[in-house]
Amino acid sequence: MFITKKHLSRRTVLRGMGATVAMPFLDAMVPAQTVLRKTAAQPRTRLACIEMVHGCAGSTQDGIDKHYWMPTSGGADFDFTMILKPLEPFRDYLTVVTHTDLPPAEAWSAAEEGAAHFRSSAVFLTAAHPKQTEASDVLAGTSIDQIYAQQCGQDTPLPSLQLGIENVDAAGACGFNYACVYSGPISWSSPTTPMPLTIDPRMAFENLFGDGGSPGERAARQKANRSILDGIMRELGVLQKDLGTRDRHRLDTYLESVREIERRIQKIEQHNASGLHREL
Repeated sequence: MFITKKHLSRRTVLRGMGATVAMPFLDAMVPAQTVLRKTAAQPRTRLACIEMVHGCAGSTQDGIDKHYWMPTSGGADFDFTMILKPLEPFRDYLTVVTHTDLPPAEAWSAAEEGAAHFRSSAVFLTAAHPKQTEASDVLAGTSIDQIYAQQCGQDTPLPSLQLGIENVDAAGACGFNYACVYSGPISWSSPTTPMPLTIDPRMAFENLFGDGGSPGERAARQKANRSILDGIMRELGVLQKDLGTRDRHRLDTYLESVREIERRIQKIEQHNASGLHREL
């Protein structure tokens, strides 16, 4: 018997002018007759930490009493609440952790009373009580996402991404003698180093897929309304010749999802540039 299956590295990327696109997991990335977990192609575990600022539905006493979030019972057979109901198909992969608290977000002195909102973001993933200061000598703790990134994120081009939806001043004081930086980033690479947030969707997209080329070349591509995928079409054609039917379909679906995100960003940019009112 002859094994002719072509093997691709899990690190395979498609490169073009100003673009680098990583590949989804493909069958071709598993060497023939090799158990997946014994190869470098073993899927990586991802960690996502999301903060909903100023609380959310269910964080009030009414929400607690009516179990908006927290199941009424523990164990594997818990009942899904109104808010958790969409996750029910993933029961076997889901763990709901309840009765947690972060005392470091509370005031530890009379001078800190009333400043919970100015501390909470810095406490969320660090579990550290922020130093009350308006200057640059901020002090909190290393956040759990960055500890994870240091241990598990070294095999990816970007160990971590910090994304936000609103701009928060990173300098100066925001209230109660706390620096504004405490109110923005939730990721801290060290007790004294908050990680800046990426707010602009275009910048986030370019961080993920843009590579090489000058700022002028990238601007020209955007002005011409060209896709970042246009630059990899030649390499894509060569690669697809060596893939099986299932891998080709999987790759096409993945690249279309990348293109769809790009289209959405382009539409937002075009609308913002038009000056027209946008309904939310």
